[in-house]
Amino acid sequence: MSEERPGRQHRPARAVTVVVIGAGQAGLAMSHYLGRAGIEHVLLERGEVGNAWRHERWDSLRLLTPNWQCRLPGLRYAGPDPDGFMSMPQVVDFLGDYARRLSAPVQAGTRVRSVRPADDGYRVITDRGEWRCRAVVIASGAFNLPRVPALDRALPASVDRLTPGEYRHPGQLAPGGVLVVGASATGLQLADEFQRAGHAVTLSVGEHVRLPRRYRGRDIQWWLEAAGIHDQRFDEVDDIERARRLPSPQLAGGDVPATLDLNALSARGVRLVGRLVGLQETRLQFSGSLSAHCAAADLKLGRLLDTLDAWARTRGLEGCLEAPERFPPTRLPNVPCLGLDLARGEIRTVLWATGYRPDYSWLQVPVLDRKGQLRHHGGVVDAPGLYVLGLPFLRRRKSSFIHGADDDARELSAHLVAWLARDHRHGAMPRGLPTALGA
Repeated sequence: MSEERPGRQHRPARAVTVVVIGAGQAGLAMSHYLGRAGIEHVLLERGEVGNAWRHERWDSLRLLTPNWQCRLPGLRYAGPDPDGFMSMPQVVDFLGDYARRLSAPVQAGTRVRSVRPADDGYRVITDRGEWRCRAVVIASGAFNLPRVPALDRALPASVDRLTPGEYRHPGQLAPGGVLVVGASATGLQLADEFQRAGHAVTLSVGEHVRLPRRYRGRDIQWWLEAAGIHDQRFDEVDDIERARRLPSPQLAGGDVPATLDLNALSARGVRLVGRLVGLQETRLQFSGSLSAHCAAADLKLGRLLDTLDAWARTRGLEGCLEAPERFPPTRLPNVPCLGLDLARGEIRTVLWATGYRPDYSWLQVPVLDRKGQLRHHGGVVDAPGLYVLGLPFLRRRKSSFIHGADDDARELSAHLVAWLARDHRHGAMPRGLPTALGA
């Protein structure tokens, strides 16, 4: 985002108590609680409500979570298919309906150009004028800018490249082979879609989280929620930074939900290779760590299933669940592929499923670390009156899911309201949530 333009005429600055940046599930959940507390606020949205779901997802994408898990404060899924998985248009409708029910004060089509400190709070400068506020909530999400490796620039011109945010349907791809780099949920789903569309697919695999779609007759999300794993808090984890960097689990939704893992893909003809580590002239180089990454994922899956089985026994649920099972280890190629020569024309497209990062280029407040990440404690940013919502494992493992926005927004809004009640000009900003709020 660009800076404000000197000399450009703007309408007089408008005043509001809180500016929320973003009108996705996190911003709307915060609006619910601020409205309930009687706090005047506005949501600034660069596009429309649910803009990323509307414009930055591929056509066939479904949520990884079942419909019964789609809930926000004051709204739960009430449709005819609780065990189904929403398509992107359905997610957009769900969020739009929620915004209308809230009468959320959304300023659509408003791009934030900068946020900077002011004597009494913050100046929020947009392409449609300026706002003055006491507090700012950043709810613009964690998936703003694709993480594309530097070697992308060295690929030959004969090879197309895409990110998931640019991809919509297989018709975009040139005829020929596709290399998908990254084996989290996105990488697996797109590798599967490309292979079904008739492309020869090579999947570059690094660290990943393997999960079955269903276990003992229940969706895996039922287990993670019922056993309390989704509710694990950020201050209960030994290494929260690593936990926040974990890739999304290998899951997919669909009309007939099924496990989508490396075994399923290799059985359909997808070639598995190790992590992409370099390009020597026209030859792509892959790590020999494929077996180690797969063994680690298999081991962690087994430990998780042991934990879930133990939980079921302690709750006396054995009689209403199917028998425990364990899944075959990941099948590996007999001979690992350590390189591919692009000059042979075998690969025509590279899809970078290598993750995303937030965009804070507009944030003119000294709260970023040396890696460009926000310094925060469970969403309370290291600046008075500045908060963030919607990041992975912000306050709980479920933070980045639609249903995870409720608890985080409730707690952070309570912190914000308590902070506003103080004369923050003469006192230090409270670092954690009040004990009564469970921090």
